[in-house]
Parts: sequence; structure tokens; C-alpha cells
Amino acid sequence: MGMNSNITIVGGGLNGCALALACAQVGFQVILLDQSRAQTQKSENFDGRAYALALTTVRMLRALDLWDSVAQHAQPILDIKVSDGRAGDGASPYYLHFDHRELDEGPMGHMLEDRYLRIALMDQMETHKNISYFPETKVVDQIQNAGAIQVVLDDGRQIKTQLLVGCDGRQSGVATRAGIKRSGWDYDQASLVCAIEHALPHNGIAHQFFTPSGPLAILPLTGNRSSIVWTEQKTRAVEISQMDSSEYLDCLRPVFGNFLGDIKLAGDRFMYPLGLSLAQQFVMPHVALVGDAAHGIHPLAGQGLNLGLRDVGALAETLANAKRRGEDIGALNVLQRYQSWRRFDATGMAVATDSINRIFSNDNGLLRTIRDLGLGAVNAMPNTRRGFMRHAAGLSGNLPKLMQGRQI
Repeated sequence: MGMNSNITIVGGGLNGCALALACAQVGFQVILLDQSRAQTQKSENFDGRAYALALTTVRMLRALDLWDSVAQHAQPILDIKVSDGRAGDGASPYYLHFDHRELDEGPMGHMLEDRYLRIALMDQMETHKNISYFPETKVVDQIQNAGAIQVVLDDGRQIKTQLLVGCDGRQSGVATRAGIKRSGWDYDQASLVCAIEHALPHNGIAHQFFTPSGPLAILPLTGNRSSIVWTEQKTRAVEISQMDSSEYLDCLRPVFGNFLGDIKLAGDRFMYPLGLSLAQQFVMPHVALVGDAAHGIHPLAGQGLNLGLRDVGALAETLANAKRRGEDIGALNVLQRYQSWRRFDATGMAVATDSINRIFSNDNGLLRTIRDLGLGAVNAMPNTRRGFMRHAAGLSGNLPKLMQGRQI
């Protein structure tokens, strides 16, 4: 049985669903293929995962009519404190403080649990007349024909599509089948991710401590809860991840400190090995890559989802403009507009997080002094600090219309 679509998206995660919605809203017929079961994607159980949504990502969710359904679950990030510390020492006296009152636009971002964002996207997508959603579906081949791509599914069905988009992560099958190579490296680090309940209120403050083994981010959730991204040397991270809850907390407490009072785990725990992975091209004829399929970066600044959604905004806008001009949306010259728009930002973010991680994740005395002085110096220069804040809020660079809160 054959099917046709303007756009076929592989991968039903947050980027895939958001892209399907953005493209459907401008009139494209979209097929979304996902290996997971729909029930898995719509699970309401809190699993500990949460995202730091930049201000511009919130605007995009508004433009896609999604924000109202998740806003009551979101925790505004009012302050960000970045400091250099060693377990037991507390933070060094040099730190960088970002206060939302210095930004005219309001909070720099919001923390939102994965379950709320995922369910809102799925609900909206499943009811859109221009989107056909196929869960539990695997792509086994993609064949380039004149002016289109033939996508072969594991049950023998075929889809003829003008554009195939890989939203299928770092191990992207779409990229591999298109012959797109990747470059990058693994870090000898892994991130332990969990959520905790704590006795004292966080007051909307996000903390990033740089420790010799890697950064520890403490990000405020609603109520007296925070999301933790705790980066450790890889073999140590594996050891900790295999501990029971009380041993795990015994390892976390000295790194975390007691500034929020007593802590306990809420939800599941995860471990992610870290690496940098960049696709050498983001596009080929009739093929485009979005999010981690194009660029997997160090989770240092929590920018992975924001970067992916900027890809979504840029690709949807590029395709909408091409459609209005009567161009072939799968043509390489059209897709290269998306690549040139996004590649510099994605590569720049990858290099920046990589460099920061290398400078901070060690205990070299000289580097420690340099970074302490650096943090203190940036904090003392209001204009530089506001520049950093605008970047963290996603306000710098050539923003897609959706990220400005505008319709495409």
C-alpha cells in the first residue's frame, strides 16, 4: 500500500511533534513515524525529566497554541547563579549572577517537566487534520527517486514524500541511510539526571556549580522540587547509577550542599553518557536533519531542546516561504537556506559548551584562578552580563518567527 505526503518526519519526540505541528499549520500534509507506542509517549508518570525552556521557546509554544495547556505546570527561572566550587568548600566567592529584572522581557525561561510538554504536543498533533501519526512504526529503507524519496516501512508499506526529516536522535537512521557522516568525540563523563524534593523553597533560582568532575545544575520545578543534572567522571557515574536510593543520596548530598535543607528523590533516575556529535551536513536532496540528529552537544547549558526547537522554527519557516514561491520544498538549494541559517548557531553552541566544559571540569589551580576571575569580571560588567542573559534566554541571533511568538 502506498501513501503520499509533502513531509515525512521520522521520530516522535518533542522536536518531531513540534515540527509536524508547525508544518501542518501552514498547510503541509505531514506523516509522523515513531518507533514508540503512543501510550508510552502519553504516560503521565513523573519520571524525573524536565527542560529549561528559553524565553523564545516559550514564545514558540504560544505561537503553536501549546503554552496555555502547560503554563500552570511551569516554574519561572527568576535568577541564575553560576559558581565554581568543590564538595565541602561551598561555592567560591567569585560567581556570576543573572537576575531576570535586568531583562525587559521578564523571566529568562521556565522549567517544565517532560510529561506535560510531551502530552500537550501529542494531544494537539493527534487531532490535527493535516497530520497522520503512525506509532510503533520503523523505517527500513529510503530510496531517492526523481523529485521525491520513497520511504519503506518494516511492514512493507511505502510512503512517497517530497521531504524526509530525521528527528531521530544522535544515532539517526535517516542520516545514516542518506550517507551523512558525523564527527565528534565522547567525553569521559556521564550525566546523572533526577528530581529531588527539598525542605526549603528555591525561590525560582537556578544554580550551576562547576566541580572538578563536572558541572552540577540545580533547576527549580514547581513546589519545593528541583531537577538535578549531575555530571561525573564516567566510571564513577556508572557506579552511582547502580546504587540504591539512600546510597545515591549519600553521594549527592556533599556535592549538593545543604542550602535547600534535607533532600529526597522524586521520580526515576537516569544516566546519559556525554559526547559531542555533529552531522557534517544538515541537509541532502529531499532530506533534512533536526535536533540531536544534526547536533548533539554537552548538556551543560541545558540548551539541547532549545536548539532543536530553533531548528524546527527555522526549517518550518524556510519550507513555508518556499511553498509560497512555488519551489520544490525538497530541492537542495531550498534546504541549504535552512542549513546556513542553523549550522553556525548549532556549531557555535557545541564549541562553546565543549570549551566551557574543558576549562571548568578539572582541578588545575591556575585554571581555577582564571575561571574564578573570569566569572567575577563578567559579573562586574552589566552589559556583558546582559549579553549572556539574552543568549541564555535565546534572544540573540537571527530568530525564526515562531521564536518571536509570530505566525509563519
